[in-house]
Amino acid sequence: MPWLAAIVNFAPLVGFVIALLWGKRLGEPKAAIAPVAALGVSFAAAVALFARILLGYGGDFSYTWLRVGGFTLDVGFQLDRFGGIMAVVVAAVSFAIHVYSTGYMSGDKLYGRYFAYLNLFSAAMLGLVLANNYLQAFIFWELVGLTSYLLIGFWFEKREAADAGMKAFITTRVGDVGLLVGVMLIFTLTGTFHFGTIFDLVGYGALAPAMITAIALLIFAGAVGKSAQLPLHVWLPDAMEGPTPVSALIHAATMVAAGVYLVARSFPIFVAAAATSEVVAYVGATTALMAATIAVVQVDIKRVLAYSTISQLGYMMLALGCGSQAAGIFHLYTHAFFKALLFLGAGAVIHACHTNDMREMGGLGRRMRVTAATFVLAALALAGVPPLSGFFSKDEILAAVVDHGGAYLAFAAFFTVFLTAFYMFRAIFVTFGGEAREKAQDAREAPWNMLGPMIFLCVFAVGAGWVGIPGVGKGFAGLAGLYVRGEHHGVNVGAMGASFALAAGGIALAWALYRARIYPVEKIYRAFWPVARVLERKYFFDDAYGFLFVKGTVFFARLWGLFDNYVIDGLVNATGWGLVLWSKFEGWFDLAVVDGLVNFAGWITQGFGKVFRRVQTGYVQEYLLILACGVVAILVAVLVIT
Repeated sequence: MPWLAAIVNFAPLVGFVIALLWGKRLGEPKAAIAPVAALGVSFAAAVALFARILLGYGGDFSYTWLRVGGFTLDVGFQLDRFGGIMAVVVAAVSFAIHVYSTGYMSGDKLYGRYFAYLNLFSAAMLGLVLANNYLQAFIFWELVGLTSYLLIGFWFEKREAADAGMKAFITTRVGDVGLLVGVMLIFTLTGTFHFGTIFDLVGYGALAPAMITAIALLIFAGAVGKSAQLPLHVWLPDAMEGPTPVSALIHAATMVAAGVYLVARSFPIFVAAAATSEVVAYVGATTALMAATIAVVQVDIKRVLAYSTISQLGYMMLALGCGSQAAGIFHLYTHAFFKALLFLGAGAVIHACHTNDMREMGGLGRRMRVTAATFVLAALALAGVPPLSGFFSKDEILAAVVDHGGAYLAFAAFFTVFLTAFYMFRAIFVTFGGEAREKAQDAREAPWNMLGPMIFLCVFAVGAGWVGIPGVGKGFAGLAGLYVRGEHHGVNVGAMGASFALAAGGIALAWALYRARIYPVEKIYRAFWPVARVLERKYFFDDAYGFLFVKGTVFFARLWGLFDNYVIDGLVNATGWGLVLWSKFEGWFDLAVVDGLVNFAGWITQGFGKVFRRVQTGYVQEYLLILACGVVAILVAVLVIT
């Protein structure tokens, strides 16, 4: 069993090394062979691994990595149904995107490097979902962040792409700081990083409730960054500057899925921290509603899908916060397939029209029939139309909200259903319907190596949710070994009916406004221009962050520059001037005083020398005369005194 997990995890690393070292030398298309084959091997191994787990051969496999004194640090694999199904999803979507990329990235001068980064990205996410401890998970978590930075800014010659990569890296680091503190707090309190041991200690009540709440909040902080929840959602729309297959991978099965996965993997901690679970639910609901409203006014087809992803991630967090681990991961599982398909379809459209602006497209349904069909099916799945995959997973979330959420959570969840259907079919009618505009005149269907992965993903977008049909086996919760809050009794008919009605209403409104044109959209915009302006400015989050952090940083940098120029440099210059004056004073003192005293002593000595030198004439008679004079002087003195 562990050897299968090792193949799943490390096969993409082999492809990464080959593509990085020899990709440029091999050239296109040979540079893609090893990376694509590596993901194919990883996908096959993931399917085999999950099959063996279902047969009861799973378990927790740990190996000693480091031993210092009495401390032992282990690494290993958590081979349970949850990790197994996540590995299958990540490997399947990654494999499809690798194949698609062979066509989409054709002609790019960094073809080999692109596949190297893509392999490393997939390996990082696979390592995360199979890890059995928080430290190992955090290492792969950071590797996911690094590779996302490399891929979002892959076309770094463009200023927008370079800025988007930096924005994603910095924004997600904010959440990662919280996660790192949480991991360190866990180790401080428990002495281990191991999932199973920590969850047992939480279940036994070995940790204080306040500490459990703090740990849950810190883990959620990391998830807020990676899974683009309020207020750290701003990086994900700008991540569209990367190649479209990268967008598909980030939005479907890797980076944004990491945050939801970690919260779900840490679910025993969140169950014990009821207050934190409520925070998760409200943040998720607000994120879902906010992003859906912004998507309504976007004109860039990739940004429509980007805000859709943020909204759906909010749905997943809402389910987890309402206590349904199974519903949240079920939607993550189905969403990976239909959202990857939507991005690949958008990539095929952009590849054909050479623009992201939906207003410059139109009429593509007649020119790109396979792309249009798969895109519509994926949109229907996203809208929750039966019997497609999204219908089953979204209704599980709505049922959990109805059973365990409040009025606001229910409103946000159900109104988002309506908005999702509306903005997706707005995109479809504008892009694929109507008359072809200038950029769409010469559009042609994508090549087979792009259509093949789209058809592959379409199969899952249609049927992946059927494992959760109520009354058939144990549903998705049983398949993935996940938790559902409370007793699960059949179908919530009310939630299902309301969801379908709202989705149908959203599709109908989009048809009326953008296909039948019953009422001019321009008049609606003019009537509600203040609201439209707020939505176009994305609730001014980017403006606020730009003012507070970007311009604020520039302002303080300039302020520091002024301080440095006028105060620090002034002090330095004053010190310099003082040293110059001191050196001049010291020179004068040295010359006038020190040298003067020395010279004065010399002059005194010379003076006495000149005086007393005359006494030493060398004549004996003079010495006798002086001696006689001295004797006479002494005698006179004696006589006077006596």
